[in-house]
Amino acid sequence: MKLLLLGATGRTGRYVLSEALKRGHTVHALVRDKAKLGAASDQLKLFEGSPLEQEALQQAMQGCDTVISTLNISRKSDFPWAKLVSPKDLLSRAMLHIVALAPGAGVQHVLTMSAFGVHEKKENLPFLFRLLLRTSNIGVTYRDHERQEDILRASGLDWTIVRPVGLTNSEEPQQVLALTEAGGDGPRLARTVSRLAVARFLMDAAEKGNYVGKAVAISEKVVGS
Repeated sequence: MKLLLLGATGRTGRYVLSEALKRGHTVHALVRDKAKLGAASDQLKLFEGSPLEQEALQQAMQGCDTVISTLNISRKSDFPWAKLVSPKDLLSRAMLHIVALAPGAGVQHVLTMSAFGVHEKKENLPFLFRLLLRTSNIGVTYRDHERQEDILRASGLDWTIVRPVGLTNSEEPQQVLALTEAGGDGPRLARTVSRLAVARFLMDAAEKGNYVGKAVAISEKVVGS
């Protein structure tokens, strides 16, 4: 597989990059500063620029059959009301470029990391979380996740949307619970999942194609659940 990875210097993207290289795939990484990823190699091709720059994205995408995006809207800190340091429409604008360029570049499958609760019925979400979505900059991110999901679904491409619950930096082995439909009497998602587990799930989904046309929520699988 020849993969374009967007968000490779991010907290989850770094795990995806490492996992893809371990599995022997060729990776094109489009980043603002190539120095953050060290030296390029035959297996890792580095491109400098922004996914909002169509020419840079086109160059990085050329020859790839798969795109994985772990892009996210950044804040100055994890505090929900911290000032945004990314455009508030980063995700949707980038996705518009991706779906426009993908057919000409030979891309067959686009996978994007979204977030649990995106496009979920608000009454199904905890009250405090609904309050955060309504009043803090977390809500800005969620609204743009919704827009990018809508763009990808309407693109006509093979797509997979992965919606993890709260992310942790644990590197302990984790089994993943994946649900394409939640609620009712079925299994319940846990509150957290590691970035490493998300990266492995994304790579598995890219390799197997078993979630094409699906939006899947994932969490750590709690023993006994």
